[in-house]
Amino acid sequence: MRRILAAAAISFAVATCTTSGARDVPDDQTLHQDIVSNANGAEVTFDATVVNDPVKSGTHERFEVKASTGEILEVDHNISLAAYVPVHQGDHLVIHGKLYIDPGPRIGVHCTHSHTSSGCPIPGWIQLGQTYYE
Repeated sequence: MRRILAAAAISFAVATCTTSGARDVPDDQTLHQDIVSNANGAEVTFDATVVNDPVKSGTHERFEVKASTGEILEVDHNISLAAYVPVHQGDHLVIHGKLYIDPGPRIGVHCTHSHTSSGCPIPGWIQLGQTYYE
């Protein structure tokens, strides 16, 4: 009986360790609430459709997406820290990063790279198909 309990405990520990590195799942309603409540700097993960082809601007790739809740956001993806994302208008993405709300208001997401810094303390990513760009 002790062997069975020990084996069960080991199995549980292994399962816990392997799932602890899982990526956040999209939470589109939380994104919407963060925008409505002006939660500048919130960590967000959401589904989106690409509105326009990307434009390279210095070390950044910029493009607009439409969240499933209807908001249009700018994606500000640092290609000096992460791979260029080969997106095109109409592509579906899952995006994990940091929300910004600038005067205007201009709403967007940045920190979509795995390299962290004082401005981007949490690793981010963009999923296109089965590939993660981080």
